[in-house]
Amino acid sequence: MDGLKITIKTSKLQKTFSEAFKKQVVREYEQGLLNKDQLQVKYGLGGNSTVLKWCRKYGKLAYPKQSATGRPMKDPQKQRIKELEAKLKAAELKLKVYDKLIEVTNRELDADIVKKIEARLSGNWQQKKR
Repeated sequence: MDGLKITIKTSKLQKTFSEAFKKQVVREYEQGLLNKDQLQVKYGLGGNSTVLKWCRKYGKLAYPKQSATGRPMKDPQKQRIKELEAKLKAAELKLKVYDKLIEVTNRELDADIVKKIEARLSGNWQQKKR
């Protein structure tokens, strides 16, 4: 590597690289000779974003800018839909339980319990109307 200079600071154990060295690494990356991980191993580079940072600064290709860290905010409409779907699922399960309960009760009493309840409710409603 002609003209490339590597300086190592022993106090912090952090390597400092010359601009020429960084450009050489970026050239190798952009030529597709080695991928980012292979370049890190070959040159003993620390950090997962070192090569990408150098590519953004010295590279000729377009590299995506860093996005905001953290999880993206949830879409309130999608969140509301998920909540309603969960409530609907719970209501459907409850309805199945009630239907099964009515079926077992009808079989045990040998009668249609729903008709009896409807008749009783209708009678109560008629009395309140008067």
